[in-house]
Amino acid sequence: MRKLLLLLMLFSWFKPNAQTNSRAYKVMLEGMYKHTVPTVSCKELKKEQPQVVLLDTRAKREFEVSHLPEARWVGYEEFDLKKVENLPKNTPIVVYCTVGVRSERIGEKLKAAGFQNVRNLYGSIFEWVNQGNPIVDTQGKPTQKVHAYSRSWGIWLNKGEKVYE
Repeated sequence: MRKLLLLLMLFSWFKPNAQTNSRAYKVMLEGMYKHTVPTVSCKELKKEQPQVVLLDTRAKREFEVSHLPEARWVGYEEFDLKKVENLPKNTPIVVYCTVGVRSERIGEKLKAAGFQNVRNLYGSIFEWVNQGNPIVDTQGKPTQKVHAYSRSWGIWLNKGEKVYE
């Protein structure tokens, strides 16, 4: 069983959509993701913007500290399909959160509601920032601040200024 788990982890490192700069982070993510929603790498997302709708599934306070440019806040605990009822079911959607677990759950809800092109940003905002990509504050101005969720999760954020409030 142990060998099988190790083999699965090794094969998961070679997925084309699953790219992160940290092997330790990748192992952690692979242990947490259920792979019920296809993933998209930061590099792929950059090529596709602005054709995709970005949905931030974090708590409102996290979103207010910073978010990906042009992202719409939909929340996690507060998520309601009414927040996306104006989107056609074939809209390309990318969901994200801190590391990708909450966004995967919201992605599942979107898929169950009939949305056909939903993907989860692999590594989410932490990986986005770790790879040097821009984030903005509520006024749309560039910022280095990232809500790190908690000190234990903050270890995965290697760039930016960690905020824990």
